[in-house]
Amino acid sequence: MKCLTPLILLMTTISAHAQPGKASTVRKSFSRETTIVQTINADPSIVWSLLTNASDFARWNSTIISLQGNIETGEKIRLKSTLDPQRTFKLKIKVLVPERKLIWGDAMGSRTFTLEKKGITTHFTMSEKIGGLMFPLFANKIPSFDQSFEQFTTDLKKEAETISQSK
Repeated sequence: MKCLTPLILLMTTISAHAQPGKASTVRKSFSRETTIVQTINADPSIVWSLLTNASDFARWNSTIISLQGNIETGEKIRLKSTLDPQRTFKLKIKVLVPERKLIWGDAMGSRTFTLEKKGITTHFTMSEKIGGLMFPLFANKIPSFDQSFEQFTTDLKKEAETISQSK
């Protein structure tokens, strides 16, 4: 338990200093992790429905060209991003806890979406960690995710709040 205390303190410190809607990236020799947090004035059920409806993703999310497949545990999806329009990312849905957590990824990394109900709002966190032993060989070829994360979160917040206000 003693060895976990510094980790918990570090996570609390990072979370306390995170600016809503502003991505931050931590680079290490063998990995890179980008995180963003945002308060969304909508119920988690609305945010969740946007995050798990693959066929509707590209309509509200300007960072996604297309997303095909079913967002269900164990399923595979095919994602095309504006960061690399020529490439189709084949991702597996690793974790799906309705209205709380979604993780998808491949052998190189994982993207985690976390929703936490705070009164009548949703505390949204998105993070992506990529890396591995070969990461240093191609790390400089992977574009920064910061701007894309900020746009993704802006789009999600706008769409969820529009839906919430129309109810």
